[in-house]
Amino acid sequence: MSSLPIAQIVRKAGDWSGPAEVCALDYAARFLRRKRLETAGGKPFLVDLAHTTSLDHGDALELSDGSLVEVKAAEENLYKVTGHDLVRLAWHVGNRHTPCQINADHLLIQADSVIGHMLEHLGATVTPITAPFTPEGGAYGHGRTHSHEHVATAHEH
Repeated sequence: MSSLPIAQIVRKAGDWSGPAEVCALDYAARFLRRKRLETAGGKPFLVDLAHTTSLDHGDALELSDGSLVEVKAAEENLYKVTGHDLVRLAWHVGNRHTPCQINADHLLIQADSVIGHMLEHLGATVTPITAPFTPEGGAYGHGRTHSHEHVATAHEH
């Protein structure tokens, strides 16, 4: 019985080089700790990281057999948001803690009919597209935005 190579090391984009197989993951799937994955070439491997980690397009996972697997942002269903006041539209997207990829002339967000409808009411043009999604990281250096949900702590009774 052969065991799968294990990825326990993340090499950030720009901090690695050399040949690598590719594993395309959508935005949600790039936030992981422990999971069985497969490269585009069909090589299975296990990710077993110490902490839940947000992987970015271009990062690499170093496998226990010494090989590298480059993480690519997979295509997913998005909305391309355009409008005459893009800064205002971006503010409304951010105010709802919605992941957003910011470009000079448009925003990209995950397809969400409620957010899309709100943006159209604000004067935006919302166009469904399929593309890789690499939104801005969250505040404080974290790779993800988080909601304002309140979590009870031990000192609260």
